[in-house]
Amino acid sequence: MSGIFIKPVSEVRGQVKVPGDKSISHRAALFGGMAKGETHISNFLLGEDCLSTLRCLRNLGVEWEQQGTEVWIHGQGMENWVEPDDVLDVGNSGTTIRLMLGALAGSPFTATLTGDKSIRSRPMKRVTQPLMQMGAKILGRQGGALAPLTISGGNLKGQDFITPVASAQLKSALILAGLRAEGETSVTEPYLSRDHTERMLKGFGVDLRCEGTQVRVKGGACLKGQKVVVPGDVSSAAFFLVLGSLVPKGELILTGVGLNPSRTGILDALRLMGARITESEVSEVCGEPQAVLQVSPSPLRGIEIGGSMIPRLIDEIPVLAVAMCLAEGESVIRNAEELMVKETDRISTTVENLSILGAKIEKLPDGLRIQGQPSLRGGYINSYGDHRLAMAGAIAGMLSQEGVGIKGMEAAAVSYPDFLYDLEKIR
Repeated sequence: MSGIFIKPVSEVRGQVKVPGDKSISHRAALFGGMAKGETHISNFLLGEDCLSTLRCLRNLGVEWEQQGTEVWIHGQGMENWVEPDDVLDVGNSGTTIRLMLGALAGSPFTATLTGDKSIRSRPMKRVTQPLMQMGAKILGRQGGALAPLTISGGNLKGQDFITPVASAQLKSALILAGLRAEGETSVTEPYLSRDHTERMLKGFGVDLRCEGTQVRVKGGACLKGQKVVVPGDVSSAAFFLVLGSLVPKGELILTGVGLNPSRTGILDALRLMGARITESEVSEVCGEPQAVLQVSPSPLRGIEIGGSMIPRLIDEIPVLAVAMCLAEGESVIRNAEELMVKETDRISTTVENLSILGAKIEKLPDGLRIQGQPSLRGGYINSYGDHRLAMAGAIAGMLSQEGVGIKGMEAAAVSYPDFLYDLEKIR
């Protein structure tokens, strides 16, 4: 892996357009491939994870074209998908493998899915087990708990599911399987996870009923190709929000950032800490709210978060931990066990990296405890191939005393290919 050294800064200023939302880009591509008619996607995220979804669709017989961040998908309907003649490789994308399993559960052929070392170690049973209850046949390591996974779909029957965790990937997989099942399928979560699937499927013509933390869908739905404009990814904006809040001087403006309420936990948390973040030019595109965000420096204070807020900021916790390290007082994050089954065990790796930089941080069974301090010293850390850790390390470097060396910075390309360029632009 390549290494890079991030130097500290005293001021940042300028405007950034963060890339298209990763979660929405995945779903726009997949639903376009399931639909009949052309789907045109604007501002598609050209990160490695979303490209994995496109490549899998092509192996299922779905034709598409791409020019810059514009993607045209020529959908023929999911009933016209073809059996792939090779393994479907999802790379490092947990979203691709889990949502694709749901979409394939109703297809009358066999497909095998695998990915990189990280994907092959991540738990899949929470998805494969309910899909098997619906009637799909799935084989894999440890009884279908680990990839590679081979699925033979068809003849599904709708079920009522109460999920043990609030997971948008699990919920989405079951909804997609329900589209091709006999009868009705319902999914009820303990807390509401991100709801991009529900919003977008309605746009593609699917009749879903959502009430509280439950969603219901009837089998036999037919998706119709759509025009989709992907808003900027609030998870990518989070790195600049933390930087802009804690740098000594400056002001940052982030344009076209998606503000789906199921994703804005990072804004709520930073504002509770005292961050000065304002919204303007609020609009709605394809059922997704978006706005321009402006952030300027402000002293931050420690907070305690958990419960229903965690699913709304689960991907932003590594960079939120950086903010907590530099806030006044103690911060605690609870109910975040889901971090342990991401690209890395993000609880352990966040503690390891920030400890190296001089942070007072400890691992809890379900989260983190952090004692804030005036500054981080700096040092050399490892991303372990995790894009969120790489980018959080870069923000820590810019806010540190001595700078931070990062091994594996190229992992940022998974969700933000131009991250380092945008950081340089605002110095």
